[in-house]
Amino acid sequence: MAVPAVTAFASLEASSFAVALRDSAWLYPSVATIHLVGVALLFGSIAVLDVRLLGLGRTLSVRKLSAHVLPWTVLSFALIVPSGLALFVAHASDYLTNDLFVVKMGLIFAGGCNAALFHAAMSGELDRWDSGVASPLGARIAGALSLLIWAAAIACGRWLAYV
Repeated sequence: MAVPAVTAFASLEASSFAVALRDSAWLYPSVATIHLVGVALLFGSIAVLDVRLLGLGRTLSVRKLSAHVLPWTVLSFALIVPSGLALFVAHASDYLTNDLFVVKMGLIFAGGCNAALFHAAMSGELDRWDSGVASPLGARIAGALSLLIWAAAIACGRWLAYV
C-alpha cells in the first residue's frame, strides 16, 4: 500500500504542469532563472543588513536600512516561493530523497528562525545602538549566522542541480 504523502507527491510530479516543466526546453530554465533572481535579491537584501549588524557602516541607521531593504526581501520571496514550488513539483520524488534538499529546507527554516529571534530579542534595544555605535554581541552573532546560513542554503540549492 502506498504511503499517502508519497502518492500525493507522485501525483504532483505526474501533473500536466510538472510534465510541461520537464519537457519544455524553455519553461524549466525560465522558472529556474526567476528563482535565482529571487535568491539574489533575497541574499543581497539580507546581506546588506547583516554586514551592518557586523559593524560596517555604523553611521547607517539599522532601523532605516532595515526599512529600506525589507520591500526587496518581500519581493524576493514573491519570486522564490512560487518558482521554488514549481521546480519542486517537476522533480518532487528526486528532491524528497535527496539529503541536500532536506538540508537546504532546514537551513531556510534556520534562517527564518534566526531573523525572528533577532527581531524579538534586539528590536527593543535598537534605539541604543541604531546608529553610530557598535552593534551588541547578539546582533553581530545574528548577522554572522544569517550570512552563513543563507550562503549555505544557496550552496545546497546550487549543488542540487549537480547531485
